[in-house]
Amino acid sequence: QLVESGGGLVQAGGSLRLSCAASGRTFSVVAMGWFRQAPGKERELVSVISSSGGNTYYEDSVKGRFTISRDNAKNTVYLQMNSLRPEDTAVYYCASDNMAYRYTLSTMRQADFRSWGQGTQVTVSS
Repeated sequence: QLVESGGGLVQAGGSLRLSCAASGRTFSVVAMGWFRQAPGKERELVSVISSSGGNTYYEDSVKGRFTISRDNAKNTVYLQMNSLRPEDTAVYYCASDNMAYRYTLSTMRQADFRSWGQGTQVTVSS
């Protein structure tokens, strides 16, 4: 089970930190991802972090603004979002990989993730 938190309303240029708490014993061996879905748009992959935290992937529009991290001792993955823009407005979901110790993250798709959280709303006002 994955539970996201930390969403909210923020002005453009502001910051938010999303958290995703996971239950179960497999957290430390699987990559974790953050997706987002804006109204009327398809869900898109925002960022992924490998099981160890040593490898990360970012979608181009968030590079340099978002940082993904994880704490395997707390079974939690984070997404620090800085310099937020109105176009970042979406429901953000965390998800866990369906394969252990995946290394190549840049080609991951929704079908590679097996468990999903309920989502947390992020709204950025202009």
